[in-house]
Amino acid sequence: MHAELPRFAGSEQHALDDKGRLIVPARFRERLGPQFVLTIADPDLCLALYPTATWVEVCGRLEAVPHKDERYRHYIRYLFAHTEEVACDTQGRVVVPALLRAYAGIERHVISVGLLTRIEIWAKERYTFESPPQGERPGFVAELGL
Repeated sequence: MHAELPRFAGSEQHALDDKGRLIVPARFRERLGPQFVLTIADPDLCLALYPTATWVEVCGRLEAVPHKDERYRHYIRYLFAHTEEVACDTQGRVVVPALLRAYAGIERHVISVGLLTRIEIWAKERYTFESPPQGERPGFVAELGL
């Protein structure tokens, strides 16, 4: 991962309008750029917004997989059938297609969460902000080298 790629942090709650449009928070919009990618965040049942440069790196990793067997081909078809190149309208909204809303269980209320290289979009009902158990957190943080 290159240092110049945008990073995301923080969270915001908001709602889709009646036409399935999501307001992308201004602080995220600026880092996403004029065009970006909306896709599934498999295996989690949420969506993800990626800046184009970050998505190019993700695609590079997918293309570099040495064994492009049947599982690979099925997964790539599934992922890219659930991926859209998008841009915000003049009011900072992006249309979330029905197929993607169904995947993530999004009806109206969502939580957008900055997650390092991407923004996750969760149905409010599915998102839980839970801290790992106190006894596990110090060990895990040490494993991460933090």
